[in-house]
Amino acid sequence: MDKEKVAEAVKSLLIALGEDVGSEGLRDTPRRVAEAYAELLSGEGKTAEEHLARTFKSDGGEMVIERDIDFSSTCEHHLMPFFGKITIAYIPDGKVVGISKLARTVEVFSKRLQIQERLTSQIAEEIMRCLKPKGVMVICEAEHTCMTCRGVKKPGTKTVTYAVSGDFSKEKRDEVFKLLK
Repeated sequence: MDKEKVAEAVKSLLIALGEDVGSEGLRDTPRRVAEAYAELLSGEGKTAEEHLARTFKSDGGEMVIERDIDFSSTCEHHLMPFFGKITIAYIPDGKVVGISKLARTVEVFSKRLQIQERLTSQIAEEIMRCLKPKGVMVICEAEHTCMTCRGVKKPGTKTVTYAVSGDFSKEKRDEVFKLLK
């Protein structure tokens, strides 16, 4: 990311909005916004492979569920935040990963311009690719500020998406949904 170009673009936007970019409150805003976007989009071009590479042998084949992983992301349609919780369930095939690594995987994909449907699928695909479990299910529930602060203005509205890959039977899916209630 070219922070100088981002700062210049923000300055141009403020001017186009009729703001005085020389005022005390706005003088450093272009730089601050550029820094904020660098952080918000820090997952661009990264994969979660480094986080999912270290595994531990596991003889058990029962499902592992990590629920309520907080995340925030930036909607690529309006450049506004969306945020919520992600649950990851997977069925190991002889190996498991440290639980913090699942949360780090969420961070890699949420810290980029995103849509919720793609975010959900990318997490599932990367876990399948790196861990090679028998199956994985990712559930994402999020509130989109592009819907709560503008447009239809419906705060509290949640969007739920999920992605399933591998051998994740309907019974296993039902089990996950039941545990989440």
